[in-house]
Amino acid sequence: MWKAFGCLLLALLLFFTAVWFGWIGYMPDIEDLQNPISRFATQVYSADGKIIGTYSIDRENRICIPYEQLSPYLVKALVATEDERFYEHSGIDYIALGRAIVKRGILQQASAGGGSTITQQLAKQLYSAKAHNKIERLFQKPIEWVIAVKLERHYTKEEIIAFYLNYFDFLHNAVGIKSAANTYFNKEAKDLTLNESATLIGLCKNPSLFNPVRFPDRALNRRNVVLQQMVKAGYLTQAEYDKHSAEELKLDFHRIDHKDGTATYFREFLRQYMMAKEPNKDDYPEWNRVQYVYDSIAWESDPLYGWCNKNFKRNGSAYNIYTDGLKVFTTIDSRMQKYAEEAVEMHVGRTLQPRFFAESKNKPNAPYSSRLSAKQVQDILNRAMKQSERYRVMRADGASEEEIRRAFNTPVEMSVFSYQGERDTTMTPLDSIRYYKKFLRTGFMSMEAQTGEVKAYVGGIDFAHFQYDMVTAGRRQVGSTIKPFLYSMAMENGYSPCDVVPNEQRTYYVGGQPWTPRNGSRARYGEMVTLKWGLAQSNNWVSAYLMNEMNPYQFVELLHSYGIHNPNIYPSLALCLGPCEVSVAEMVSAYSVFPNKGIRCAPLFVTRIEDAEGNVIAQFQPRMNEVINAESAYKMLIELQGVIDGGTGSRVRRLYGIQGSIGGKTGTTNRNADGWFVGFTPQLVSACWVGGDDRDIHFDSMANGQGAAAALPIWGIYMKKVMADKDLNYKSTASFDIPDGYNPCGVQAVQSETPPPEEVVE
Repeated sequence: MWKAFGCLLLALLLFFTAVWFGWIGYMPDIEDLQNPISRFATQVYSADGKIIGTYSIDRENRICIPYEQLSPYLVKALVATEDERFYEHSGIDYIALGRAIVKRGILQQASAGGGSTITQQLAKQLYSAKAHNKIERLFQKPIEWVIAVKLERHYTKEEIIAFYLNYFDFLHNAVGIKSAANTYFNKEAKDLTLNESATLIGLCKNPSLFNPVRFPDRALNRRNVVLQQMVKAGYLTQAEYDKHSAEELKLDFHRIDHKDGTATYFREFLRQYMMAKEPNKDDYPEWNRVQYVYDSIAWESDPLYGWCNKNFKRNGSAYNIYTDGLKVFTTIDSRMQKYAEEAVEMHVGRTLQPRFFAESKNKPNAPYSSRLSAKQVQDILNRAMKQSERYRVMRADGASEEEIRRAFNTPVEMSVFSYQGERDTTMTPLDSIRYYKKFLRTGFMSMEAQTGEVKAYVGGIDFAHFQYDMVTAGRRQVGSTIKPFLYSMAMENGYSPCDVVPNEQRTYYVGGQPWTPRNGSRARYGEMVTLKWGLAQSNNWVSAYLMNEMNPYQFVELLHSYGIHNPNIYPSLALCLGPCEVSVAEMVSAYSVFPNKGIRCAPLFVTRIEDAEGNVIAQFQPRMNEVINAESAYKMLIELQGVIDGGTGSRVRRLYGIQGSIGGKTGTTNRNADGWFVGFTPQLVSACWVGGDDRDIHFDSMANGQGAAAALPIWGIYMKKVMADKDLNYKSTASFDIPDGYNPCGVQAVQSETPPPEEVVE
């Protein structure tokens, strides 16, 4: 018997020695033990110090915080509930282990409790794969014991508690105590109350079973069990227990998801931008070669583009925003972002969209233009069907074209977007495509002119349902918002705002082909008008006259220097009316030239990046280039202020009452397919586009579809909120930096321009 007992002890000794050195099972390297949690979420900060989002992988939305940032109630509740002798053992609680073996193993008492310590549970979460059966789990236990002992040798008790709480998955994408405190109670972990702490610790037994969102009664009972354990451990008195256990379960729940929260479009843009790889032309389909040009320019000129693949850690590997625990400090201001999102919702959601629904109500092809035939509409919808995720998945699974079409025409239950919240309905997938086409889209960006810091970025109306980003990814025809660039070219060539040109319709010949531009108004037809008046009224005849006097090829070069990188801009006379496609971000950057003395400032999205230890590993500076000279910029300021004070942008004053120095330009393309407004103050440049998902989705009426009606109000609502916020320091009293007494073209000529009594259209 003694020999058998000795052999058993020797076998156990050899077994645990083999486990210790990793000869049996898996034993992590000592370096891994010293850094047991290396996969942290990257945190994205706003300029005013708010966390606006995180980047994580496999739902591990984990942000590591030290022991000092934990509520004392959390620590006491955890120890009392999960490991009452935590401070007395060295990784293994032999009393609890013996009790578990006897009561659960031998006597089969399910309620006898487990024998795992907090350190063992941490070892399991860190290093054990999910067991598929009891035998596999039985073999994992000894390895976890050894890892627990090693963890206790390398870390203090406080560090182990912090590791445990930082690692635990509290459900709802809240991995780690910092995310859990924010998700369930909208608090920092250090500010959690006794009952809030007990509720979260109660999840450690079984987060699915005691989920306070789905099963509040169970969660409440489990919270009180935790409180009772704290009484048993001496952390609470019975009177305190009676008081706190009588309280209701109170949550301030909001799910953490990359599709929720503030600046969703910006966060997704930044993720893709930082993780981009060096462009390879073969990776781009023929129809998307323009994007290859944009990406190649960004790779060479912008340090932020592809930053993770341009920079390397000490071990030689590239950075990964999903796992390296970076802190990315952006230029976004959370308050201004909120104002921008509210402006989009107020104008597009509450005003413009109901008008569009009403106008489309009796259209047989709604939401498409009545100019299209039923067959043309069906062809558009079929193309959209083939671009959908459902279609791609079915094709990948081997479904035939007939099977796919049958599926797309079979009604199914689904939840769809509405401005009043998601609604459940039944419709065919093809009808759902048409349903989503009914919603107008938008893009808005606001940037500081002198620094390039982007303060607000709204890529659409709702990221969860409309993920295409109309700030940087989407490009649409810009219409009359291109005209200030043409006028600046004229200023560079010796023109002034007071030079006069004929206001009449003319026919121009390009390569033997006639071109006769049209105009939205015949005001002052046949008269000689100043360039200042022509730009204020967005007069197409004046622009065509100027373009005919200029060199179209030089104009294209000038547009590129403004930061408009589209390689497909064709140098023609018609270019003066804005048929080229440009993004909202490019327009914002281009218009920064005017309040910035002719210097263009490229958008700056991030100021610095820190690693997980708080070391600054990257800093970013404004990128600038001179486009026009300061003299020409002063002239353009005078002309563009005229647009606001008596031209197509007069709603800024008349409807929104915004005072101070303001310049801007509206833009509307053929059939109201695109509505634009770019406005700027001495400090901020902001641009907005509004239109349909397809160009054949638009207002028929100019009253609703022109840039002054569709896009300008978003700018007006946003700027009114920004200027009303005293903490932001964007004041209406600021003025453009024009030399005192500067007069570009003579006082008499300027004063002779009388604004029209009524608003004009393009």
